[in-house]
Amino acid sequence: MDIFGRTGAGEALKSTGWGLRWQVRVSILLVCVLSAVNGQIRYSIPEEMRKGLFVGDVAKDLGLDIKRLISGRAQLVIDGNNQYVELNPNKGHLVVKERIDREKLCGQKSPCSFSLEIVLENPLELFSITIEIQDINDHAPAFSKKELNLEISESAPIGTVFLLDSAADPDVGINSLHSYSLKPTDNFVIKQHSRADGSKYAEMVLQSGLDREKQSEHSLILTAVDGGDPQRTGTVKIHITVLDANDNAPIFTESLYKATVIEHSLGGTAVAKVSAIDADQGYNGNVTYSFTHMDEGTPPLFNIDPYSGEIKVTGAIDYETVQNYEIHIQAKDPWGLTSVSKLIIDILDVNDNTPIITMTSFSGKIAEDAIPGTVVALISVQDVDSGKNGQVRLNINENLPFKIKTSLRNYYTLVTEKGLDREKVSSYNITLIATDEGLPPLSSMNTVVLDITDVNDNAPAFSKNVYSTYIMENNSPRVSVVAIQATDPDRGQNALISYYLIDSELNGNPISTYFSINSENGVIHSVRSLDYEQVKEFKIHVKAQDGGSPPLSSNTTVLIYVKDQNDNAPQVLYPVQTSSSLVAEMVPRSADVGYLVTKVVAVDVDSGQNAWLSYKLQKATDRALFEVGLQNGEIRTIRQVNDKDAVKQRLTVVVEDNGQPSRSATVNVNVAVADSFPEVLSEFTDFTHDKEYNDNLTFYLVLALAVVSFLFITCLLIIISVKIYRWRQSRVLYHSSLPVIPYYPPRYADTLGTGTLQHVYNYEVCRTTDSRKSDCKFVRPCSQNVLIMDPSSTGTMQRMQSEQNILDEPDSPLEQKPPNADWRFTQGQRPGPSGAGGPPEMAMGTGPWPNPPTEAEQLQALMAAANVSEATATLGPGTMGLSTRYSPQFTLQHVPDYRQNVYIPGSTATLTSNPQQQQQQQQMLMQQQMVAQQQALQAQPSEASAQPEPPKAAQTPASKKKSTKKEKK
Repeated sequence: MDIFGRTGAGEALKSTGWGLRWQVRVSILLVCVLSAVNGQIRYSIPEEMRKGLFVGDVAKDLGLDIKRLISGRAQLVIDGNNQYVELNPNKGHLVVKERIDREKLCGQKSPCSFSLEIVLENPLELFSITIEIQDINDHAPAFSKKELNLEISESAPIGTVFLLDSAADPDVGINSLHSYSLKPTDNFVIKQHSRADGSKYAEMVLQSGLDREKQSEHSLILTAVDGGDPQRTGTVKIHITVLDANDNAPIFTESLYKATVIEHSLGGTAVAKVSAIDADQGYNGNVTYSFTHMDEGTPPLFNIDPYSGEIKVTGAIDYETVQNYEIHIQAKDPWGLTSVSKLIIDILDVNDNTPIITMTSFSGKIAEDAIPGTVVALISVQDVDSGKNGQVRLNINENLPFKIKTSLRNYYTLVTEKGLDREKVSSYNITLIATDEGLPPLSSMNTVVLDITDVNDNAPAFSKNVYSTYIMENNSPRVSVVAIQATDPDRGQNALISYYLIDSELNGNPISTYFSINSENGVIHSVRSLDYEQVKEFKIHVKAQDGGSPPLSSNTTVLIYVKDQNDNAPQVLYPVQTSSSLVAEMVPRSADVGYLVTKVVAVDVDSGQNAWLSYKLQKATDRALFEVGLQNGEIRTIRQVNDKDAVKQRLTVVVEDNGQPSRSATVNVNVAVADSFPEVLSEFTDFTHDKEYNDNLTFYLVLALAVVSFLFITCLLIIISVKIYRWRQSRVLYHSSLPVIPYYPPRYADTLGTGTLQHVYNYEVCRTTDSRKSDCKFVRPCSQNVLIMDPSSTGTMQRMQSEQNILDEPDSPLEQKPPNADWRFTQGQRPGPSGAGGPPEMAMGTGPWPNPPTEAEQLQALMAAANVSEATATLGPGTMGLSTRYSPQFTLQHVPDYRQNVYIPGSTATLTSNPQQQQQQQQMLMQQQMVAQQQALQAQPSEASAQPEPPKAAQTPASKKKSTKKEKK
């Protein structure tokens, strides 16, 4: 433990400015002494150490772990109010808290030490530590007076002793007063003596006779030296006046006086009386008394009468400060002869100090589930009085579940005696009463507040075991149904309640699909709209759970009744209303008044007054014939049925409930007034027709609207497509690098519907690269173009273009071979406008060409005729007689070889290279044209005013079937 000597003591000595040699010596001497007996340790440190210097490693010396000091909340308990040291629990070191003055702490007492205890909790442990304060030489010897005046008779014999004032050095041990020296030593020498308490005093001895006539005054220097290193000294000047001879000195009656005095005695209280006798007579025998060896600056506690020798109290005497006093008394005659004596005054203790209660360990709270015997607080009680005056008893106020147990010396523990319940008492005011055994006894009180901390020992409790409420059906989702609330007498997190729905099923569905609960406030909401007709009552189990650990819970039941709303119209069960068959009630013509025709049976799935039904006759074929029972729905006759009454009677009955607002349903009752079944059967068809008419009216209206909308959208798309196609066609022709020279035959030149085929036929022309040559040049087989024949009066032809445009690939033309030279057109076989409004010869196809065409022009006309050769072969009048291969899917790949067959527009005839075939085709064409003229003459005026249609082709078996179907329709 000499570590402390190198750190603590060395630093303290440096602060005083002493020499290095003294520091090394003190460092070696001041070694911390450890004692491990009974859990006690002892440290030794020098006084005047600076704040924060190391005193000792408590954790290491006590064999404790640092964690134990922290978890046990280690703390120091020091007797008295001076906190000289403090504990650093993080390191386990004991360090200086404030400067220690040994002389102030112990005075002349040696060794000087003070005790303290280290208290650890959980479990409770107590360790005692004693710290000894080593003295350092921080005080020089000092005399009470700066100058001593002595009067010595010249007749004083050699060896006469003169008692000198002692120097006071508050240091102890080697640092205390060590020796005296006197200079000069011509007539006097110094002798040093020690008292029983170890203090030293000096006597001056006359070693040679005095001669007043030679030297009447002497000046001496008395020096007091202590034993410290470096040494400290104190001096006083002695002035000696030589008197005339006086050979007898006063003598005390006793060499030692003893007296007692009670502490806190009042001023003037007599303590003792001393006396000295001088054998001389007269003036030389007068004696005076005085105190010697009194500390300068210390307030006097006693006073002696210089003439009577009576000693009285003059200051405040405190037993707890000093228990006894030792006073030196001097008797002196007028001539300076003196003698000394000693007075010892013992202080008697008085019970003047109340006990001091200190809460050494007290957290101020305890859990309510603490078992009896749990330590609540560690209490220290101190009484500085002695004897019975310092013996203390500690008690607490009554009617508390606590008691006091004695633990160690001056230590008590406050423990629980009974079980605690925070819900009954949340805190206790505990009054600690400490009483000593003095006469009269003194006591002190200290009141502390002990809070009882909550434990989750109470489950939430509902105000009701069963809650019931009502909700109207068809409610809005998330509507609030009912609010339930539970209470918990606990506090904090233990009283924080959460609400939950206990999982259950209703009709196979979890209850959470119908209701939800707010976990914080317990409000139950409906998740969806409820239907009284499906579920009339809900039984919900709710759990309330607190936030404790472990949590506690309780359950309750919530009954939710659904109220009915008039949300369902009556349903007619009889008579049954069907669309496929007719049900009629038969009433004979001989029926009397009140005859029961039938009964309307209806139900309402609602309940209560919402299901009360009433029946009324809304309309009837003959209101004077029938009536309906208001409550029972019975249809009866209200008069006699006669022969004038119609066979077919229709009644409309309204069934209405009693809800607010009311709902109703209607039913049609067919009644046949007849005596036989055939009469009823004859009217059955009319009923069916009326029924079908009413049922299908809405369907036809919807269908017509859909068809009109579709046609409008289709026409709009076709117009947009044509516009885009024309624009692209013009762009392609404008940018094409081919030498395309469009050729328009006379009255056939306009390919967009403005030529001679104005109203019926328009066709696309294939152009040659050079009109002066007879060869035809095709850009590409016109496989991507289709012809749509418009049967309307405008006769325009729309041209649809599919995925590939033939003009987009000008670099791959297909040249056709020239036609055979063995075929020629006759005058009757030349193509004409067929249905155009013109001269008859033009209508018959016999009109001449305006100008003789070239071979290329003839080929172009033949190709145009070939595109429409089968116009009347397969289709009816609505499609101008076009076959399906001239539908939008038809392409020029289907065109027959022009060298073998030639198709004439408006005719089913085909021109071939065989003369016989050509002649037969010409005859057929003439017959068709004559038939067309006869039909035109027989047409109605309104039909005649319309634009003439092209002649119909001879009917094939397929066309006959189609025409037959159309006629049926």
